[in-house]
Amino acid sequence: MRILTTLPQDDLTAVPAEARAAEEAGYDGVVTSENRHDPFLSLGIAAVNTSRMALCTGIAIAFSRSPMPVANASWDLQAASRGRFVLGLGTQIRAHNENRFSVPWSAPAPRMREYVEALRAIWRCWEKGEKLAYHGQHYKFTLMTPNFTPESHGQPMVPVTIAAVGPVMLRLAGEACDGVRLHGFCTRRYLDDVVLQELRAGWARSGRPRARFEIAGGGFIATGPDEESVAKMFEWVRTRVAFYGSTPAYWPVLEVHGLHDLGRKLNVMSKTGQWDQMSAEISDDIVRLFAVVGTHRELAGEIEKRFAGVTDAVTLSGGYGVHQHIPPDLIQDIRRIPSPFTGFQTSW
Repeated sequence: MRILTTLPQDDLTAVPAEARAAEEAGYDGVVTSENRHDPFLSLGIAAVNTSRMALCTGIAIAFSRSPMPVANASWDLQAASRGRFVLGLGTQIRAHNENRFSVPWSAPAPRMREYVEALRAIWRCWEKGEKLAYHGQHYKFTLMTPNFTPESHGQPMVPVTIAAVGPVMLRLAGEACDGVRLHGFCTRRYLDDVVLQELRAGWARSGRPRARFEIAGGGFIATGPDEESVAKMFEWVRTRVAFYGSTPAYWPVLEVHGLHDLGRKLNVMSKTGQWDQMSAEISDDIVRLFAVVGTHRELAGEIEKRFAGVTDAVTLSGGYGVHQHIPPDLIQDIRRIPSPFTGFQTSW
């Protein structure tokens, strides 16, 4: 199993030391998100301060950007890292696209399919000299002159993974992408009953072998060196479950557990500004549906019970400014958990 951690994104001057420390500790990769800060900048700094770890966006918001600048940023990161960059994309929900990013909204799965196709068409143009002639319903790319064509970097094509929660996006991930980034708002039952079923449908359409497709995430992790630290992270997970549970896009996960009414109640509370009271609606049993919980001594066994045979990579950090220090020997214990994934299939 691959073990990832996060990078500081609020202070770029801290990235070199943090990235080197993560690599020395034995992490397989670092991942950035797009919440308060840009997801690409920290990875550029990490690329030139490390030599082994994968560098992943998890995720960069797709529709707020044309595929062309994303293709450029990815190209440069792949060159700087000597082939270690993994592009993770997500759609965000309608309200954020329209009201935070001021971009039009349309059905996300067809548009994301075109986004991924367009990226690969652009990269093949740059690396292989193919004529740029991508025509889709949402995107069209037909102009590329030598002045705007970056030099060949001689590296594999950038792997593209997407965030997915619902069945349609999960099928798209299996069919058109190199991997899927599952949300922390996920349970083992949802993994077994929905995620794997839809991914298999996508793999069947594309012919992509499971061993070449990475499944990352699929639950929160609440850990620490002692019970007090674990309890603090447990409460952090409770707040995240309440927050995400209020959003209709995540309700399919609640529905497999018969928790339809909880999602609707949380949604009403969020709309009336009752953010501080929402966590009280999440019982300990519900928190445990969404999280691996255990001290450092217990963690490897708990992760294996929760994720073995399904998840190929986990991120041992809470994100959102929450950092969980993990001892190097524990990182190695988790890395020894078997995983179906053997590597991305990124030949040109």
